[in-house]
Amino acid sequence: MSEGRPIPTYPDLAGRVALVTGGSKGIGAATCRVLAANGVRVAVGGRSQAGIDAVVAELREVGADAIGVSADVGETGQIERMHSKVRSELGPVDILLPFAGGFGAFTPVEEISAEEWREVIDANLTSTFLTVSAIVPSMIERRRGVIVTMSSNGGRYLDKLLTASYAAAKAGVIQFTRHIAKELGPHGIRANTIAPATVSSERIERIMDPASRARVAEMSPLGTMGTPMDCALATLFLVSDSARWLTGVTLDVAGGRIML
Repeated sequence: MSEGRPIPTYPDLAGRVALVTGGSKGIGAATCRVLAANGVRVAVGGRSQAGIDAVVAELREVGADAIGVSADVGETGQIERMHSKVRSELGPVDILLPFAGGFGAFTPVEEISAEEWREVIDANLTSTFLTVSAIVPSMIERRRGVIVTMSSNGGRYLDKLLTASYAAAKAGVIQFTRHIAKELGPHGIRANTIAPATVSSERIERIMDPASRARVAEMSPLGTMGTPMDCALATLFLVSDSARWLTGVTLDVAGGRIML
């Protein structure tokens, strides 16, 4: 759904192939929807088969060419199988959005175990590296491609709402993306990052009461909490040719909470 807002149209996107990991819910699912509305052939990646199937069915109902690809993006073999399926059923990946990630607990730094640290780093930073490294050779061969990675406001400044492991991982995503932008630019490949602040979602509504959500909204000069669609529309611009001279950029989709 577009939240009642018109979805911009970028004619250059029609017929391109996109792989969205973390595409079965939240920002990833919203991004799949706006890509499909622009004629992009979409591969919806995720772990939950039920969630993947629901998004794919929704996209197909409006005439989109979409498939589901279930994979653990922390495992190289599963990423390679996912990539193979996308290539065989949709074609070579033109747009790569490694959005999978997250964290499960607000653990104080003195209580973070080595296991929890590795889990969060792997889920957010290592998974981004593994996904990009699997897809990029094909992009280099064809001398075309766009990558948008997923960071967070926690990777941009100290946010007491986030845990140190997640902030470190998301800061790493930003720097990793800058490096690939520099290295892949000569091959005709662009790479940028979006860094959302807290956006409304089922998870946020589950873990934060209305008063807490109101306090978070007040942190923004605009006085509102963002939505997955805000992030999806920012991503849509970045993958289009309208952003052809943007690479290595971190776009703060944060309602003004971050001004760098």
